[in-house]
Amino acid sequence: MNKRFLFLYIVLAFSLSSCLDETPKDQIPEKEIYDSANSLYVNAVASLYNYIGAHDEGEGLQGTCRGIYDYNTLTTDEAIMPIRGGNWYDGGLWKNMYNHTWTSSDTDLYNVWKYLYKVIVLSTKSLETIDQYKSLLTAQQREQYTAEVRAVRAMFYYYAMDMFGRIPVLQSSTQKIADIRQSNRSDVFNYIVNELQTVAPLLPNEHSNLQGNYYGRLTRPVAWFLLAKLSLNAEVYTDDNWTDSSRPDGKNIMFDVDGVQKNAWQTCIHYCDLIANAGYELEADYTKNFAVHNENSKENIFTIPLDKMLYPNEFHYLFRSRHYAHGGAYGGASENGTCATLHTMAVYGYNTASPDTRLDMNFYAGRVEVDGNDVLLDNGTPLEYKPLAVEQNLTASPYIETAGARMKKYEVDRTAYSDGRMPDNDIVLYRYADVLLMKAEAKVRNGEEGYAELNAVRSRVGMPAVTASLDNILNERLLELVWEGWRRQDMIRFETYCKSYDIHTPSELDNKRYAIVFPIPQKARELNTNLKQNPGY
Repeated sequence: MNKRFLFLYIVLAFSLSSCLDETPKDQIPEKEIYDSANSLYVNAVASLYNYIGAHDEGEGLQGTCRGIYDYNTLTTDEAIMPIRGGNWYDGGLWKNMYNHTWTSSDTDLYNVWKYLYKVIVLSTKSLETIDQYKSLLTAQQREQYTAEVRAVRAMFYYYAMDMFGRIPVLQSSTQKIADIRQSNRSDVFNYIVNELQTVAPLLPNEHSNLQGNYYGRLTRPVAWFLLAKLSLNAEVYTDDNWTDSSRPDGKNIMFDVDGVQKNAWQTCIHYCDLIANAGYELEADYTKNFAVHNENSKENIFTIPLDKMLYPNEFHYLFRSRHYAHGGAYGGASENGTCATLHTMAVYGYNTASPDTRLDMNFYAGRVEVDGNDVLLDNGTPLEYKPLAVEQNLTASPYIETAGARMKKYEVDRTAYSDGRMPDNDIVLYRYADVLLMKAEAKVRNGEEGYAELNAVRSRVGMPAVTASLDNILNERLLELVWEGWRRQDMIRFETYCKSYDIHTPSELDNKRYAIVFPIPQKARELNTNLKQNPGY
């Protein structure tokens, strides 16, 4: 990677200043880096993909801990990180996530903010670099390079807007701090939609999950997926006063789609149909999407490529969830942490006569065997997870180490490095089953019938058809997409996030709906006093 791109790293929270014009003496001269169309692509476009996944905490769209995934999962009715004696208190981090009692001074939230804006700043710099060295490119190359970078940047704005609401949109990488202001959430939403609609036709219409020239890249179907997500959540994202218990009606939120006016739900359906027409379909075997070698999935749309021999990206969630003895039985290690909530087990029908077929695909529950043998605890008794023994603080529980069903969704790579944190399974970010569920929901919200789409997902795993009601769709999203990082967004859209659920009782942030977005981190506001705090923080 061109290290000059890192000149803004120290201002990730917008402490932009003139000192950044200095040129370090120990770096390769820029003219030697940008000497051809290929080198410009490698250093100004391809280098941005280094940040989709990560190995450092707080970074990466998924894979590591204390980052975007945890704030979208461990704050919900899907999963919890219980306190297990002296383990997993961590200054109250995990308890505050589940209780919705985070604060603007939380270091981990600030690290997420820094990560998102690091990539936004680097992307903005890349656009300027492409323009500066445009003489190396044909008109078509310049258009394609620019489109890909804008798409990556728009994706990171999407995650930042989803989490923090009112955020700044940068005009340039050298913008002075005095000129940086936040925009209303609805304005940022419209900006992201416009960016993706503008660049989507210029992106290659290729399957990004397949190995080859487009592997791991933001292609046209990935942009369509983001546009479907944006329109599905339009009622939330266009609501600039999220604390007043009312929000816009998706039937009245209009989008210009190729010159045709469509409401939010029609727009979502449109982009879902484009993805279907691009050749994506459900895999006959649900588990194939999460196999060690899942690069040929017909269903996965956008993934974080993992290869322990090629990439430093890590995947911690299996490692973090399993009991120590369980990880040891696979020849690695584990941290005995994350588990499913009681609510999740109830939706899956655990301990009933007819549980969902995906229960065994997604969770270790009950007695655990590896290679046909019981996994044994230190005292010689078999390991048995207790899904219904979950409490927020298990310190006094007889099941302090075994309470909770554990993550099973991804096939175990027995050749993984770093105690199992560096497997070869690509991390699934976007997939076609979600597209079908988005379309079902959009149709129902628009007064149409979403039966076919909802039950295509259920039929694939041998589950009977159900009515396409919003309640059933929300439950199906948990059944199908558990451990995939969508639950917070879903709960906010369905108006359940700030209410009582499972063992969560509403916090003050919930009661006044402040919790719908996270606070602007205090450290970011200290560096840029123009940043205004979100309500309630």
